[in-house]
Amino acid sequence: MSQRLTGLRRSVRAGHAWVAVPIAWIVAVCVVDVLAPPHIHLGPLLVAAPAITTSFGGPRTVGLVAALAVVAQTTIGVLRDPEELLSANHEAQIIALVLVGTSLVIFCVLRERRAKELAQVRYVSETAQRVVLPPLPKQLGPLRVASLYLAAEAEAQIGGDLYAAVRTASGTRLIVGDVRGKGMTAVSDAALLLGAFRAAAHRQASLGDLVTYLDRSVCWDLAEPGETDRSGETFITATVLDIPDRGGQVEMIACGHPPPVVLRNGRPTTMDALHPAPPLGLGELTRPRYHVDSFPFEPGDLLLLYTDGVTEARDSTGAFYPLTERITGWTENEPEAFLRRFRRDLLHHVGGHLDDDAAMIVIECAATPRP
Repeated sequence: MSQRLTGLRRSVRAGHAWVAVPIAWIVAVCVVDVLAPPHIHLGPLLVAAPAITTSFGGPRTVGLVAALAVVAQTTIGVLRDPEELLSANHEAQIIALVLVGTSLVIFCVLRERRAKELAQVRYVSETAQRVVLPPLPKQLGPLRVASLYLAAEAEAQIGGDLYAAVRTASGTRLIVGDVRGKGMTAVSDAALLLGAFRAAAHRQASLGDLVTYLDRSVCWDLAEPGETDRSGETFITATVLDIPDRGGQVEMIACGHPPPVVLRNGRPTTMDALHPAPPLGLGELTRPRYHVDSFPFEPGDLLLLYTDGVTEARDSTGAFYPLTERITGWTENEPEAFLRRFRRDLLHHVGGHLDDDAAMIVIECAATPRP
């Protein structure tokens, strides 16, 4: 908030400074027109002053500059020839300035109203994201964590990508996923799954029981009375992990989601699931048996979780983002530092704009649990 207020103050000061440009233009046109030969009339150029002001000023500033242009046009007529002031040509120029100035003021009013509406939409969107998808804590037992959500559209800071973490008696359980589809339906499905995960992650005895419960929760939501039947059409890809506090193997159930990557001494290793499961929400159709995969996660390692908005990001030639190739050799051990570099590299690959939302989580395994 303080950064936004600082930026607003700077923009206001910059706007005040730019007012000198149309005022200088009015003075220059007025002086040159008065000194020019009788057959040369530069008064129509005064309309450029309020037009320029709309690029940085609000309705009041534009109205002030437009009024100054009308005064300047009147002054030109008085100084050149008082009788010319009453001529039809000069009166037409003054009326044209008044009409153009009024139109520009109305335009600025509508533009500011639209800007306020857009700011309100962004505020509501950001608030909804903080409620539905808050950033992960930086410390989860012995784990240091950094998370980031990159929205494809700046005006819509929330979508179907999701992640959450819950502490248990023996470790940390995490989920990262991606809802099929877009819009408010995807947001609703993501909120449902996150709520179910937070409520059940510390209760279910095994990872398989937890994923079974999550699949049933999604299936129950699709079968709600009064809702159109979306069975088989809506699903959520997800990876659910159980990371123990005292070392050992990380347990994982992958439900159609991109595999995690472990970075050890700058060398990335993709942890593909030997027994992948179908996405959540398809359990009623496939009746899967969930098998738990495992992989080592040692102190000093970095674990990277992400959604397909990362690996399916394309550059100008249409090439996908080569995740493991790009991060090979990276020596950042801090999750925050690694995530900052990851973000810069991904946006550089796509030319600054993503076509799909992307969520990223970086986890560091510390040597011993931290309070």
